Order: sequence, then C-alpha cells, then structure tokens
Amino acid sequence: MNKPNSVCGIKLISKLNRTILLFFLFLSFPVISYADESNLKMVKDKIANLFPDINEEDVLESSIDGWYIIQKGALVAYISHDGRYLFQGDVFDIDNQINVSEENRNTARRAILSTYSEESMIVFTPEKKHHSVSVFTDIDCSFCRRLHSQIEDYMSQGIEIRYLLYPRTGPDTLSWTKAQEVWCSDNRNSALTLAKLDQKFNTYDCDSSIIQTHYKMGQDVGLRGTPAIVLEDGSLISGYLSASDLSKILSTEIR
Repeated sequence: MNKPNSVCGIKLISKLNRTILLFFLFLSFPVISYADESNLKMVKDKIANLFPDINEEDVLESSIDGWYIIQKGALVAYISHDGRYLFQGDVFDIDNQINVSEENRNTARRAILSTYSEESMIVFTPEKKHHSVSVFTDIDCSFCRRLHSQIEDYMSQGIEIRYLLYPRTGPDTLSWTKAQEVWCSDNRNSALTLAKLDQKFNTYDCDSSIIQTHYKMGQDVGLRGTPAIVLEDGSLISGYLSASDLSKILSTEIR
C-alpha cells in the first residue's frame, strides 16, 4: 500500500535534484563568462603596456585552448590565458593539416586589400580575366622590372595585375620620388612601364599621399621584399614568378 507513495517520493526527490542541479549550472555559467572576460581584459592590458603599437582589439579569443591570439595586420602571435607566455610563429592543426597562423594572415591580407578600390592602384587588365592578383612593386627593383617586362604574358594568361607602389628605400629617396612621379602622370600605366625602363614621361604636381598608403599597406600585409604577390585567397608570394607558374598556382588555388 505504501509503494505508490514511495514511487511518488522518489520522483519528487529526483525532480528536486534536477532542479537544484540546473540551478547551480545556471549560476556557474555567468561566473565562467565573467572570469574569461576578466582574464582577457588582464591580458589585453598587459600587451598594451608591453607593446604600445598593439591595440586592445588586436587581442582576441583563438581556436587553440588556453591561448589568445594577437593579430595586427599579418602579424600573428599567441599569448597564454594567464598572460605569462608569448609565442610568435606558425601553429599547425595536424589533424586537418592546416597552418592555422597562415590562415589568419591570409584572412588579414584579404581584409586589408578589400578596403582599397582599384582606383587607388595601377591596374593592368586582360581582355578575358580569369584571376586577379595584387603586386607590390618597386620601380628600381630588378625582379620587379623583370615581372613587368613580361606583362603581356600575364595578360595572355588572363591574370589581372593590380600594382601597389612600394619604394623599398622608404620616403625621401629617389625611388620614392619616382613612384610619386608615376602616380602624378597623365597615364599611370604607361608611366610605370617607362619608369621601369628608365625613360622619361610627363608628370605634374598632385596629391601623391597614396604612395605612403601603399607603403604602409605593404608593411601591414607582412611584405619582406619586392615584388610581392598577394593572391585572391590572401596568400603572399615573395619574389618573381613567371606568368605560367603563377597561372598554375592560381588554377590550383580555386580547386
């Protein structure tokens, strides 16, 4: 006769236990969230004090347990959640065979370049465009000149070349002045070709601050020399590539 009451009692206790468990779980979530936020804030403050050029928004959660990611343009580093250890280098996801750091750099490069229109570049476009790459070029760089001397080969491969001017020697140098003169010419495409052949062209005074913009952009994407080719997926290729070799890479990239 007591069995039904016993069963009801067990059900009541079970229900009460679940309620208590859910209550404590509910309480635990905000604590964990606040702890994480507080921890991230501590790390951001520490990085800001150590590296003034890195902003708080450059320190983010990462896909790697126990580590935050520091990303400033194409610069990628990692810092432990306790703010004690700092690591700069490539991190690989072995299971998926992915260079996680390079994926982050590629994403950053795409974002940086997407903020600039082609009107802010010197663009050579083929009749039938299959691919588009951004090329940081220095007028006096020998391999930059070699690449440009074969511009028709890139056009025949359907590769659009979007030039950004990057005088490696920096401001107030002859290469910088040449870049300004090209930008302030009547026909920038023609002027760039002539400048790389050390030939004269018509130029005039104009706002050439775009050279500084291109120069900073090159630093932000992690440029290490010229020519530097940024592919559509954000990958960076340092150095000269023939049109046929570049076409092969681009064809592989989209598969």
